[in-house]
Amino acid sequence: MSFIKIRKKLLNVENIYHEGGPVRHEPIKQGSISVIIENPYAGRYVEDLSQLVNEGKSLSEVLVQELIEALGGIEKIQGYGKGAIVGLNGELEHGATWHEAGGWPMRAALPKAKSIVPSAKIVAAAGTRLYIPVHHIEAAYVRSHFSTVEVGTVDGPRPDELLFALVMSTGSRVHERLGGLRPEQISVGDGQR
Repeated sequence: MSFIKIRKKLLNVENIYHEGGPVRHEPIKQGSISVIIENPYAGRYVEDLSQLVNEGKSLSEVLVQELIEALGGIEKIQGYGKGAIVGLNGELEHGATWHEAGGWPMRAALPKAKSIVPSAKIVAAAGTRLYIPVHHIEAAYVRSHFSTVEVGTVDGPRPDELLFALVMSTGSRVHERLGGLRPEQISVGDGQR
């Protein structure tokens, strides 16, 4: 991964017991893993971005395993998402390299994953927080699992850097109660229903 130069890695796990309602015996866990890397394309237009996509996949494979372990194992993961913050000397397309690089390794590591991996990306200054959407891993229409996970760090990304992030959850919103398709009702197997 000589093309990818990591300055910083961040791992965060939240244990959510309640939001004012009944207290859960076992919390919902939401986790994120992010890296701040040098943006090899900062300050210039490059037509072919495939090297960052290809080497980003190898990076993502490592990050996925670390995040799964932090959340208690493959069998616990019910939701996921991905995102990127591009430093100000980059362009949005540099963050878009994470769609394939971050998404495919996450789906490959989770045997039940069929749903699209939702995504968010922005060009922004250091310290910006990004809210990454979360969907159920088997069916995007399971609305109990619609949520967001916040990522960011005060000192990044610097203008010539990128922040790439993966997020996962072990369950729905802690007090979800608005109906819709339930995980046990997933039947079509198309990643949507």
